[in-house]
Amino acid sequence: MSPTSGSESDAVAREPTVEPSPASAGTVDPNAVYALGSSSGESARLQRQAEELLPDSTVLLDRVGMRPGDCAIDVGCGPRGVIDLLAERVTSGGRVVGLDADPAHVAMASAFVASRGLSNVEVVCGDARHTDLESGCFDLVHGRTLLITVPEPAEVLREMVRLARPGGWVVGLEPDTEAAICYPPHPAFDRLCEIFSMAFSRNGADPHFGRRMAALYRQAGLRDVTVEGRAGVYPAGHSRRTIRADLVRSMRPQIMELGLADEQELDELDAAARKHFEDPEVLVMPSLNFLAWGRKPTSG
Repeated sequence: MSPTSGSESDAVAREPTVEPSPASAGTVDPNAVYALGSSSGESARLQRQAEELLPDSTVLLDRVGMRPGDCAIDVGCGPRGVIDLLAERVTSGGRVVGLDADPAHVAMASAFVASRGLSNVEVVCGDARHTDLESGCFDLVHGRTLLITVPEPAEVLREMVRLARPGGWVVGLEPDTEAAICYPPHPAFDRLCEIFSMAFSRNGADPHFGRRMAALYRQAGLRDVTVEGRAGVYPAGHSRRTIRADLVRSMRPQIMELGLADEQELDELDAAARKHFEDPEVLVMPSLNFLAWGRKPTSG
């Protein structure tokens, strides 16, 4: 990825100062920030998501042309995120940081890094709203399905812009769940969508955030903002086909606490929807995904 000057010296990455640690992250409650909560089921879903969204994430990172030697950060990396994709692009001469507020995810991402032998990657605990990292030290700042899950996405985006170097890129992938299609329709899927929207929005998160992404990037002061929409239609057996049911499973404690449905109804809805999804003639498009990228101004 090139700064606007394009000189060879600009490609030499200054290592960011990374201070947050798992021990210092105890003040951050992921359940209070992350709309989907923290659980072993949600962690497993996020691990699957890394593979499910690999094609879209590859396209996004290729759009900005990262270079060997770059420094990059994956904000809200979860148990894996795109840290391996970033490490592959910056090569051994570059540096990658993965940041997440959940210590369990930091441990899982660290284990993933070790298993892949990614010596140029460090995973730290930190709040995406206030990372305590040095300003302007990353050539690329990435967030995936992050802004959609927090009540004040502009606050997180401002922090992402602060972390980017002048001329560096801020990039992301965010869903917009309004355009969820299941055809032929099924009442269980419709009800799951209804429950999901109400539970997901409980702390102010916006399930339709994807459409707002480019506008928020511009409001944050980014230039050359580009947005691209992608819609996946998943065949029977594909793990992304059941994403809406999976998300409701992840939020089950919150759903029951809010009184949106009881355990029996949730069990019945889950079973009915999954049985419907098994039919290969049923078409499932769970959401639109918006890719966006913008450059931090070099001055002003």
